[in-house]
Formats: sequence, C-alpha cells, structure tokens
Amino acid sequence: MRKIITLIIFICFIKSGFSQNSDIDSLSIELAFQNADTLKVNTSIKLIEKLYEINDFDRALKYIIESEKLSYTLDYKKGIAEITYYKSLIYAQKNDYINAIDGYTKSKDIFNQLKDTLGIAKVNNSIGLIEIKRGNYAKGLQYSLSAIKELEKRRLKNDLRLAYSNIAKAYYNIEDYDKSIEFYLKALQVQEQLNDKKGIDISNSRLAELYSMKKEFRKSIDYYEKVLANNPTNNDSIQSVVYPKLGGEYLQFNDYENANKYLEQGLNINRRINNKDGLLTALINLGNLNLQQNKLVIAEAQLLEAGNIAEDINNKIELLRHYKLMKTLDSVRNRFDKAFVWQRKYYDLKSSLTNNGSVDDETIERSELDLSLNFDQKSSEQNNITENKETSKTKKDFDRLQLIFYALLAALAIVSTFLILIYLKRNSSVKYAQELEEKNIKIELQNEAFQEQTKHLENVNNVKDKLFSIISHDLKDSLSSINSFIDLLKDGSLTRAEFDNLIPELSENANNASLLLFNLLNWSKSQMQSLKPNPSLFDVQEVFEDKVKLVEQRLESKGIELVDHSLRDFAYADRSMIEIVIQNLLANALKFSKKGDKITISNHISNGHCIISVADTGIGISRQNIEKLFKNNSFTTMGTNNEKGTGLGLSICKELVELNSGKIWVESAVNVGSTFYVQLPKSKPVTA
Repeated sequence: MRKIITLIIFICFIKSGFSQNSDIDSLSIELAFQNADTLKVNTSIKLIEKLYEINDFDRALKYIIESEKLSYTLDYKKGIAEITYYKSLIYAQKNDYINAIDGYTKSKDIFNQLKDTLGIAKVNNSIGLIEIKRGNYAKGLQYSLSAIKELEKRRLKNDLRLAYSNIAKAYYNIEDYDKSIEFYLKALQVQEQLNDKKGIDISNSRLAELYSMKKEFRKSIDYYEKVLANNPTNNDSIQSVVYPKLGGEYLQFNDYENANKYLEQGLNINRRINNKDGLLTALINLGNLNLQQNKLVIAEAQLLEAGNIAEDINNKIELLRHYKLMKTLDSVRNRFDKAFVWQRKYYDLKSSLTNNGSVDDETIERSELDLSLNFDQKSSEQNNITENKETSKTKKDFDRLQLIFYALLAALAIVSTFLILIYLKRNSSVKYAQELEEKNIKIELQNEAFQEQTKHLENVNNVKDKLFSIISHDLKDSLSSINSFIDLLKDGSLTRAEFDNLIPELSENANNASLLLFNLLNWSKSQMQSLKPNPSLFDVQEVFEDKVKLVEQRLESKGIELVDHSLRDFAYADRSMIEIVIQNLLANALKFSKKGDKITISNHISNGHCIISVADTGIGISRQNIEKLFKNNSFTTMGTNNEKGTGLGLSICKELVELNSGKIWVESAVNVGSTFYVQLPKSKPVTA
C-alpha cells in the first residue's frame, strides 16, 4: 500500500512538470509558425512569462531580445512596454538594480502613454520591492501603496502577495507596527489561497514578532505555534528559530514548564546545526528563566556563554540583555562591585547604539522590558533578604558605588543635553536647506512652463504667418484670375464664344482655389492641435465614388482615363478625414498626369488591414523629391498644366492618416508614374 501511494505521488509530480513544460513547448511551436506581427509579439510575451515563473531567466532573455527587436520594428508600444517590464524583472532577480530601475522607468512611461493602469500598477509594485530591499522603506512604501488599488481591483493574487508583504516589511522598518500587522494579515490571507507555504511561514513569524513587541504575548504564541503546525515534520531550520522565541513568550506568563521545554529543544537543535543566532536567543532566555527560579549557577554558565556568542557575532541587542541579566545576577549574589561593572558596560553600549543611530531607544526599552516583566517582583524580594544580611561595611561600599553611579548619571545627562542641542541645530539647518531646494525646484518648473508656453506661441505665430503668406500669393492669384475673366465679360471685351473657350481655364482656376482653401483650412486646424478623429466603420468604395464625381469634369478636360478597381470593403476610421485624404490624392494624380495617362483607384486587404491606393501613369517623382514629401515644409512643384499648390496637401494627409492609426507612403519612378498607399485598420485598434 505504501509503495502504491508513493507511485501515485510521483506520477502526479511528473504530470505537473510535464504540464508546465507542455505549455512552454506549445507556445514555442505556435511562435515559430506565426508571421512577424503584433500577434507574434503577444505570444512571445506569454512564453517569456511562463519561463520567468520557472526561473529560466537565460532562455527568457533570448526571447526578450528577439521580441524587443520586432516590437520596435512594428512600433508596437504595448509589446515594448511588456517586454521591457519582464527584462527588468530578470535584472532585479539578478540584483542588477540599476538596469532594473532604468527598465521599469521606461516601461512605466510607455504604460502611461497607453493609459494602461494595470501595467503602471505592476511596475510601481516592482519598483517598491526593489526600494524596500535596498532599505529605502519610505520610498518603496509610496510605490507599493500606489499599486495596491489596481491590483486589488483586478484580483491579481501573485502581485498582491508581493505587494502586501513589501508594504508590511516597510511599515515594520519605519516602526508603524499596527500598519505592519494589518498588511501581514492581508498577505497571509492571499498566501493561504495560493498555498504559498514559505510565504505563510514568513508572515506568521513576522506577526508573532510584532504581537510580542506590542506585549500581546498570547497572540504571539498562537502565531509561532501556527508556524510549527505548518511544518509538522522535523524541520531544523524552522524549529531552531521558533523554539527559542516561543519559549521566551511563555516565560512572559511565568509558564516555566512550557518555557523550559521549548528553550531546551531550541538549545539542542541550534547546538546540533551550529546556528549561533538561535543558540544565543535560547541561552539568553534560559539564563533569564533559571535566574527567576534562583538557579544561579546554571544561569551564570548560560549567560556567560551567551555573552561570548553575542560578542562573536556582534549582536548588540542581545549583548545589552546579557549585561542587564549579569548585573541582576551579581546583585542577587551581593557582588555589587561586579554588578556595577556590568551596569557601566550596559550604559556605555546603550549610549553608543543610540548616539550612532544603529538602534533606537524604543528597541532598547523593549529588550529591557522583556527582562524586567517577570523578574521585578523576585528581584525586590531577594533585595529585601539581602539588606537584612548586609554588614555595615557592605552598606557603606554600596552607598559609595551608588554615589559614583549618580555622578555618572549626571554627567550622562549633561552630555545628552549637549548632543540634543547639536541635533536640534543640525535639524534646523537641514530643514532650511530642504525648503530652499523646494523653492528652487518650483522656480525651475515655472521657468520650464514659461518656455513651453513661449514655444507654443511662436509655433502658432509661425502658422499664422505661413497662412497669410499663402493666402496673399497663391489664393490671391487664383481669385484675381477668376475676377479678371468676369470683368472682361462684364465690360463686353469678350464675346460669348471667346468666354466659352475660356471656361475650362476658369474652371481650373476655381478648382485650384477651392482645393487650396480646403487644404489651408485643414492644415491650419491641425497645426492648432484641434483635430480629433471620430472613427467608425465605413465603405471605402462609397468614398471613392463620391470623390471621383468631383473630378470627372477635370479628368475629361485633361484627357485622362480613370480606372476603378475599388471593391466594397470596410475601414475603421474617421470618414470625413479619409475623404480629405482621398480627395487630395486624386487631385495630385490629376495635377501630375498628361493627356492619355491613366489614374487607377483600388483597395484590398493585407495582414488584417485595409490598403487604399491611388496610382497614375504621370510624370512621376524623383528620389530626391520623395524624401521631401509628407513634411511640414510646404514643398510643391508645378503640375502638367502649370497648376499651382501650397505643398500642404500631403502633410495634411499624413497627419490625418496617423490620427486614425494608419500609415501613408508612396512608390514612384520618373516618367513612369506614382502610386500612393494608405493603410487603415479594419476594426477598433486594441489599446491597453
């Protein structure tokens, strides 16, 4: 029966391992057959996440490098942010905090651009973990707290487990013990849901320590016993830590039987595994126990051994407790000269620790209180007995020592007052420096805002100058030409037949003026940053039909053939903006085509996008001029019939297409023709 159970457990373990590897293998195969698009990046991110979970960091980094290149090629912001985040997680696991923080910052900037609240929360939580590990508790606490709300809303238990533990640890280190208990309890709840055995042990141990600090010893005992219950088998690493502390908690209740049981077990385990920290705690508490039970010889041996260990491992707090107990032991034995020596060592070490800031007064007071809670009454009774037995000589010696002790206390008080005055003065200087720094930062921010506003006003002024310049030249010329024709007709200088012959030219001027004004209005609107797309699904073929009707007369007058290969297909964009783009592209094709040329309009589907094209067999564009297109530099050339332009049409087209998550480009050869392409999404783009 025992063999069968063992076999079942082994099969379950193998199955679990295969299941995890199967997921990774499946994703690897899926990735290999995918096209180089955003879907491939998303699959790679899932694979990287799986590899990170099993700590296969080297393999994960290989996929990160490849996916990062593809994401930058596709300009896929979401992919770049996620990959940078996982790369930073691996840096943090390898303790490369500089690269980790740099990566987190870049990832967070992109998540902010995408308004991805979950991504921001995960990054903040990870930064908080690093800062807390580095000892920057206040800073780490700020980041982790900012992440909590979003993580709780999404119920991301793994992230919450880390966040709660980090916040609890930070509160513990800044001595806000009530808040620390609150978040360790939250962490414990999530850890139990995830069956995180190691995390449960850590949280229970921390809660036991915290309740002990708050003098709630019964709760402390309960949580230490939960740690033992969570590890039913003999686990030396757990028991060596818990037993000495649990024995110390029972000692606070004068429960000598349980205290002795756990302290002796802890002592034996720590001797066996040579764990000096646990051995020190067990010896100090056993010394205190035997001292309270008046077993002075045993207590002295245990306390002297504890003192040697405390000095060896440089544990100042336990050394303080050692000095305090040795002073009490020698006082009970009427060895007041030795008691005074221990007292002096105690105060020297205490002053050293508080002055250099390595330990605060509250920590020291806790260690003192732990020793005095159960010993005060016994010490008082013993002193009464001792006083009755003292000789007059001993009393005089004690009085002399007491006088020296008070003198030392007075000197200590004077020195302490002096140090406090120095501290207050230094604190005032630091506060003044901080206030000055804050004012300087505020002035810098105001200057930056002023410079940004000045730059914006200069840009607006440039737009205005450019707009009036074009209106005063190009638009004025077209309108003046039309006006001249009308004046000649009105004055009778032209016959009806002559005017009919001039109608095509008059129509061309009117069309040029209309298109020029159309482009100027759209260009100025975009420059003033007021264009906002209102996307919807629309039929591309319908837009082509509407815009072709507007240019039919011009096509006929120039002798140009229009070939319509458009299909009924839908794009997801702002229809009015795309109408502007198609109208400009048709106008350009007409402008640079000669009699007998062809203009071909078409649309098709490619890689999940709608591709629109306007092709002509006109004069084409040189390679040098192609580089000048789509820029805000008013580049323009004369058409085949000397048609003029503002040079703004294509820059407007580019801005409108990009506002609708699309792309625009051109392919052209001189004397062969040009084809302009516009790529638009077929559905609402996925944004985080």
